[in-house]
Amino acid sequence: MTKHNKFIVVFESQPVRRQWSEKEEKWYFSVVDIIRVLTQQTNFQMARKYWNKLKERLNQEGNQTVTNCHQLKMIAEDGKLRLTDTLDVENILRLIQSVPSPKAEPIKLWLARVGYERMQETVDPELAVNRGRRNWRLMGRSLKWIEQRMLGVETRNKLTDYWCEHGISKREEYARLTNVIHQEWSGLSVKEHKSIKKLKQENLRDHMSEAELIFTALAELSTRHIAVADKAVGFNPNKSAAHKGGKISGDARQHLEKQTRRKIVNQGNYLK
Repeated sequence: MTKHNKFIVVFESQPVRRQWSEKEEKWYFSVVDIIRVLTQQTNFQMARKYWNKLKERLNQEGNQTVTNCHQLKMIAEDGKLRLTDTLDVENILRLIQSVPSPKAEPIKLWLARVGYERMQETVDPELAVNRGRRNWRLMGRSLKWIEQRMLGVETRNKLTDYWCEHGISKREEYARLTNVIHQEWSGLSVKEHKSIKKLKQENLRDHMSEAELIFTALAELSTRHIAVADKAVGFNPNKSAAHKGGKISGDARQHLEKQTRRKIVNQGNYLK
């Protein structure tokens, strides 16, 4: 395999690692992550043990699925790149037949979608943009809201790209930095913000008002610019940038609220 683009996709709130093979033009998915979803196992080590036992049985049966496994380097839970068993979509679908699970059919449909649509989007990124717009329109969002949401996605991606390239690798570090920014601009943690909107598993940003999206984007844009200016590398320097960037947006929010006598952070949501 040659170069790979590294991504994480989500199935029912469970992260699944994957890599794109430019040479073969197809996705490879982490087998343990798929097993974890199929067995509804919250413990990663237990899912890995299940896969090891299943590998033994499949080998004894002469099943070609194990033979077709590729070991690729993926980010592990400790934040380090480690060799990981992966399979393409075709072989993952075969593997699913060996694991009795109520999630079998849902994950088949999900794999077909993320394995094919995202492949098209790699060739033509505009498809991803159009898909996002289409989904939000179906959810009842206005065109103005959708444009702001798309801008927020781009701003967020640029910030996380910077973090990834400057010493941030663990998932909890991304979450902590995000929370610092959010606390600074909104005066609330992400959890508290979701709570006042009565959200549980839903994506907070999909339920923000246009103003909330704008101040979130300003906070993340400011954070990235400050991190670049400060040459922030590692968690603590990026945390410092997050405090400064979030505060810029927080100060602007407070100033606007004083002028308009209206709160930016609100209880509104798009729940039906």
